[in-house]
Amino acid sequence: MFKVIILLTRRADMTHDEFAQWWLGEHRPLAEQLPNLRRAIFNLVDYSSEEPSVDGVSELWFDSKEDFEAAYASQIGIQTADDSIAHVSSRVRMFVTEAELTVI
Repeated sequence: MFKVIILLTRRADMTHDEFAQWWLGEHRPLAEQLPNLRRAIFNLVDYSSEEPSVDGVSELWFDSKEDFEAAYASQIGIQTADDSIAHVSSRVRMFVTEAELTVI
């Protein structure tokens, strides 16, 4: 399984609440249509204690890096990336290998 983590920071003219409404209400339905997407988690950063530099963290799983690249080369992938770029000041993608710990 291939996993990508994406760190998103909202545009300077958006509040965190506006970011959350866009990201979860408009962007997530686009991303969920990516071809060969196996799993997606959208983590909204909690602002209760201090203002972090990142507003959201998405986790996307595909069967392979080739499936990921093909998904973002598709029409819906291009639309999803363009929508993201239009609403954020920073978008950092990281390809990761999970090392899962099972707690008994």
